[in-house]
Amino acid sequence: MDSLDREVLRRAAGWRRDGLRVWLVTVVETWGSAPRIPGALLALAEDGRLAGSVSGGCVEDDLVHRLRHGEWPQRPGLLSYGVTKEEAARFGLPCGGSLRLLQEPMDDASWIDELLARTAGHEIVARTLDLESGRSRLEPAARGDGFAFDGRRLRAVFGPHWRLLIVGAGQLSRAVAQMAQGLDFEVTCCDPREEHAAAWELPGTHFSRAMPDDLVLEMQLDARSAVVALTHDPKLDDLVLLEALRSPAFYVGALGSRGNTARRIERLRLFDLDDAQIARLHGPIGLDLGARLPAEIAVAVMAEVVAVRNGVALRQKKPGSFLPVVAPVPAARAAQSVIA
Repeated sequence: MDSLDREVLRRAAGWRRDGLRVWLVTVVETWGSAPRIPGALLALAEDGRLAGSVSGGCVEDDLVHRLRHGEWPQRPGLLSYGVTKEEAARFGLPCGGSLRLLQEPMDDASWIDELLARTAGHEIVARTLDLESGRSRLEPAARGDGFAFDGRRLRAVFGPHWRLLIVGAGQLSRAVAQMAQGLDFEVTCCDPREEHAAAWELPGTHFSRAMPDDLVLEMQLDARSAVVALTHDPKLDDLVLLEALRSPAFYVGALGSRGNTARRIERLRLFDLDDAQIARLHGPIGLDLGARLPAEIAVAVMAEVVAVRNGVALRQKKPGSFLPVVAPVPAARAAQSVIA
């Protein structure tokens, strides 16, 4: 559940507490080049205020128009846009794109408060809605579960779908962590050095003073996990890399110049890592954005992590960088863009 989803639900719950009628709109199906993927949320209050989006803007305008003319169902219902080329052009959808929306009145928003509380505790939660009865329930879900809609039931999964382990608690690490939180990552920072650990105070993140290689094993990294080593201390960075490169983590990167990266690779060859495992290392970490400030470097780092997560070729790299082969998009990630 990313930061936009949380904001949409918080606003919807707030409007209900203020006594306003509220409708929640969910993208349930898309065809062609639709602007938003299934699961995208929009909340709309009776006074015309909205939060979130389901398109580039024109669909939202039409939803507000329908609301002001009393065209809102009193029970969950479906609405389609962009079925014809003319309609796609009218609503600002890309050529051939179309989408189906589920509209539901928020008569009872208590489930939102429960969902926000549970996901704030890093729990992954599924909300299932039965369109015929209008009843919904919350239940535990697993990392990797995706959005599903079969025409009668909607199942939306909320919570941290991705994990990021940051080694090092410096200023750059804080900037990376803050950015990662808005990109749907559950963030853990690891730094056993006492003088650095004392300075880490970032709400919503985990912190560990364990040795990084031990923590990698404890976390049981999977294909929805990423690791960034940012300490500039080979003793710590190399430890985490030795274990992370053996794991299924979709991204493993380390801070350092091209020269430092080359020396790091030579050190890794002294251990029982094979060439394929070493080839997974991203170094120097991040895309080449000409970054200098910590926040700029954090943008470069997270841009690369997101590119790898999305299966995009890394074109913006410095000449001479160690370029790993981009792994295929995890099946669970790809499943989020289609209807189960």
